[in-house]
Amino acid sequence: MGNFLFTGGRFLDTRAGVIKDGIDLLVEGDRVKEVSDTPIKSASAQRIDLGGKVLMPGLIDAHIHIFLSEVNIQHLAGVPLTLLAAKAGVLMRDMLMRGFTSVRDTAGGDWGMQIASDTGLVDGPRLFISGMAISQTGGHGDFRQRTQTEIECNCCSGLTYTTRIVDGVPEMIKAVRDELRKGANQIKIMVSGGVASQSDPLDSLQFRLDEISAAVEEATNWGSYVCAHAYSAEAVKRAVGQGVRSIEHGNLIDQAAVDLMKEKGAFLVPTLVAYDSMRRRGRDFGLTEYSLAKNDVVLEAGLRSLDMCRKAGVPICYGSDLLGQLQDDQSREFLIRSDVMPAMEIIQSATTVNARLVQKEGELGELVPGAYADLLVVDGDPSKDLNLLQDQGAHLSAIMKGGRFYKNRLGV
Repeated sequence: MGNFLFTGGRFLDTRAGVIKDGIDLLVEGDRVKEVSDTPIKSASAQRIDLGGKVLMPGLIDAHIHIFLSEVNIQHLAGVPLTLLAAKAGVLMRDMLMRGFTSVRDTAGGDWGMQIASDTGLVDGPRLFISGMAISQTGGHGDFRQRTQTEIECNCCSGLTYTTRIVDGVPEMIKAVRDELRKGANQIKIMVSGGVASQSDPLDSLQFRLDEISAAVEEATNWGSYVCAHAYSAEAVKRAVGQGVRSIEHGNLIDQAAVDLMKEKGAFLVPTLVAYDSMRRRGRDFGLTEYSLAKNDVVLEAGLRSLDMCRKAGVPICYGSDLLGQLQDDQSREFLIRSDVMPAMEIIQSATTVNARLVQKEGELGELVPGAYADLLVVDGDPSKDLNLLQDQGAHLSAIMKGGRFYKNRLGV
């Protein structure tokens, strides 16, 4: 890290949703020190002339899985945690090189990988962890085969390291407290069936209301929150009605669910690229026909749910939820959403809206004094052309996280 003065470029103001010219930005250490529409003077900073390129905050993905390194997650059974961590390091590096300087892991990401990224042992994004996602017996996170009665030891099976099974209020209270003890930034629960799981119907309702409420109370007491995997309208209403703060996916919602989310101030985290990618490429990597059939159901409804929430004023976040070999499609979510959202709104979903979600408003998602120096230099205006955020970061001349360059072809 050092001190850097960025000048001569165009500035993407994500809070206002506009591109500004004539803005200087000073980075000192890991933070933004000053942003000004008049020239900034600094005796210690290295001056960087952007030559008309666009300076913008680093992107945030609010739904990723660093440890789910296989499309068919059953292939992770028996994979040791050492190999899981090594693969996670590669996936994290690739996310950072696409411009995602912060990500929220929603099942499995742990304190160890968070520290590895924070201290530079792994080149990766700033990591917000859920620890092990919480599932009921037979729910979306119960990965046992139908003939299994016991859960494998999670020290020698990558699959079982990502979720834990609880039943009843006392077990839920203990599980939430335990994940928070282990460093979770937020708690993830499964309240409906899912695409990747092999035993639960997509429209099944999971956890009782008192179990959901117990999770919310414990997370709130810690200053944290609960996010919930949910597809059907009823699952969404049950979760939001008990105080769940963010709905992951939400493809099959109805207007009543949307209205309740608006009333309660809940966030929606759509993950449309996951279904698009699984339809195009999932079979090539061993995704089962059962999962592909469920995927078709949620794929067709995805844009509709996003459009309904947008019109109602529900905060819309950016998530990808890609598994394993499909994670190179992470930035394609920008293009898919452009059918129903303007480009600047999509960029805001991956910056300011997601910063609010992860409880880091003013520190992430925008370049303001006091914010982390997480920034991108783009070879053009992404608010006019979202293709500039594609191609694995090829159109990014610089990527900085916490005041450190991880990519720099600016000639300095």
